[in-house]
Amino acid sequence: MDQRSVSLRDIWKAKKRIAPYIQQSPLIYSERLSEIANCAIYLKLENLHASGSFKIRGATNKILLLTEEERKLGVTTFSTGNFGVSVAMIAKQLGIRATVCISERVPQTKVAALRRSGAKLEIYGQSQDDAAERCEQLQKSKGLTILHPFDDPEVIAGQGTIGLEIIEELPEVDTIFGGLSGGGLHSGIGVAMKTIDPSINIIGLSPTSSAAMYESIKAGKPLLVEEQDTYADSLLGGIGLNNKFTFPLVQKYVDDIILLEEEDITAGMHFMLIHHRMAIEGAAACGIGAIINKKVKLGTHNVIMITGNRVGSEVLFDIMQAHHSW
Repeated sequence: MDQRSVSLRDIWKAKKRIAPYIQQSPLIYSERLSEIANCAIYLKLENLHASGSFKIRGATNKILLLTEEERKLGVTTFSTGNFGVSVAMIAKQLGIRATVCISERVPQTKVAALRRSGAKLEIYGQSQDDAAERCEQLQKSKGLTILHPFDDPEVIAGQGTIGLEIIEELPEVDTIFGGLSGGGLHSGIGVAMKTIDPSINIIGLSPTSSAAMYESIKAGKPLLVEEQDTYADSLLGGIGLNNKFTFPLVQKYVDDIILLEEEDITAGMHFMLIHHRMAIEGAAACGIGAIINKKVKLGTHNVIMITGNRVGSEVLFDIMQAHHSW
């Protein structure tokens, strides 16, 4: 199986498959952000899923395709938090045992959510790559099926269902922004949108520190990048040196990757709290911050993917203290 195996048809199949479990997320017009940008800005509110992030889509599509034997033995995944919560939630619903491996860098808000989820939690190492290593050990010792958080065709197809919802509600869309990490989201949306209309711009946004996909694309091959602290903690983690799917799909479908400073990320979080009364995590705020601080070239009908809501109250307090109202 190669990158060509993720097709628009696969994404439509995923949409039908996950429909009983996943509600369509709202697409709202942001009046204030549109005023600032002088063009139409819409927000795709993936933060409103029960799991708190868009990753429930890919996790659900993947788990529903497991064999009966795989379900019996159980599953494991490695995560910076959101994919782990999503796997735990859908696995519990289907009566499947799940073990989530995370590194010591995962914020306490996400650790607490994982502890509440019903999954077995294992904290291992200092990076997502270390957590992935623990998954491989569990696969060998217990026969658990590893659910890859992004580099998997079924996960990519699940995330691509966001693109189908956007085009259905806003057929005029010409530019889509979102936080870019392992590339599952941008791969799925890229296949969906570019197959429908190749002129739609897909933009990835990453923190200047630990931008693994950006560095890999620049080098022309997957690279190891050391993780550093960032408000966009969901965007941490490598893309895997043996990346089979998301690296070539991001190469093919993502038009630009913009690096953001920490102030851009916190500006987006602050804006969302003040103007839309929603607490969102740093990764979800990248698009807003990029627009506020004029880091991106905009189209006429722009959609920002608000990808998740797992953020600690102490982080929000610090951001409220540091920023002035817009």
